[in-house]
This record gives sequence, C-alpha cells and structure tokens, in this order.
Amino acid sequence: MFDLDPSTLISHLFVLVIAFSIHEFAHAWTANYFGDDTPRMNGRLTLNPLSHLDPIGSLLLLVAGFGWAKPVPVNPYALQRRSPAALMWVSLAGPLSNLMLAILAAIPFRLGLLSVIDAQLALFTSDSHFFPTISQLLYTFIYINLLLMLFNLLPIAPLDGDKIAEYFFPPAWSRFLDTIRPYGPIILLVIVFLGVLRYIIFPPLTLLMGLLVG
Repeated sequence: MFDLDPSTLISHLFVLVIAFSIHEFAHAWTANYFGDDTPRMNGRLTLNPLSHLDPIGSLLLLVAGFGWAKPVPVNPYALQRRSPAALMWVSLAGPLSNLMLAILAAIPFRLGLLSVIDAQLALFTSDSHFFPTISQLLYTFIYINLLLMLFNLLPIAPLDGDKIAEYFFPPAWSRFLDTIRPYGPIILLVIVFLGVLRYIIFPPLTLLMGLLVG
C-alpha cells in the first residue's frame, strides 16, 4: 500500500508518535487502575513517545507501515488479586485504543469534510508531493490503527490477544494456549513470512475500513 517517499514517511511518523504512545499508555493506565503500579514504577504511565517506542519496531513502522512498541511490564499476580478479568482488560486496552483512534480519525470522512477518493489518489501519487495531504494523513492513520488492532488481537503470545483469549476460552483451549505460548514468536514469524497473515487480517481490515470511511 505504501511507498518510501517523504509524504508517506511523515504519515507513518504521525502514526508512530500518536497511535503507539496511546496504545502503550492505555495498557499502563488500565494496569494502574487495577492496582498494579509496575507500569508507573517503570516510567510507562505517560504519553511521552520516548518512553514507549522501540528502535527496531519504530524503524519498521516508518519504512514498512507496520511495527511495534516496547511492551508495558505488568504484574499478573497483582492484577488477579484485584479481579480475575483485570489482565484481560489490561491486554484489551491497547487494541481498543487503536479502534477509538481510528473512529475519531474517520469522523471528517463521514461528515463529508474529507474525500476517501482524494486520500487514495494522494497515496498513489505520494511521490509527487513532499507533505501528505490531510486526507492522506488521516486515511493512513485509520488504516494502520486498524491493522495494529487486528494484529494484536491474534491469540498468539506475546500479542495482546493471547491473554484476551485465555480469559474467554474454555479450560481445554486455555491449556492449548499454554502449550504453544513458548513458541508464539516463531509461529508469528512463520505466518508472516508464509503470507498467511494477509488472509487472516485483510478481510476484516477491508470491512472495517469500509464501515469507517465508506
């Protein structure tokens, strides 16, 4: 979808600073709400991007449109003492923040203040201008936020979806998650490099983009 040109890099930088910081802050704030001060003690209860951004994940986001931030450390035992659902809510907070950001960014499109066609044309001709148009900037912001949300909801460790699924799955399925959890990063690498991920994420991503921006 994206090419390496100044307007695309600026759009990705915008997503990196805002979406990633809010995603990790949402994890930290929710954990703190449930009585776990681990994020606060580690300096993660902040919107300061420097506290959340991972160098490699940030570089990949800039050049490839997909990356990651530093995980927020939490104490599962402190959370479980407060509520059995606390760890699930802490995990869900990040993807939910991406969804809310995408919805907010879609409002100008839904109100007719910005054109989806103009945004898509700007993306295809992004190498012809240095700065992104507002429609291109917000369209990219919506797209990557939804992509991050859907990816993080996959029930594979170390993604947020692992702990969310563990809470809702029946015991037998939860035990299966326990079995594959040590191999989670390898499983993710395999499905990414084999191209399987596009068949999992892009159908709901296309549906959500249509619902939000038309």
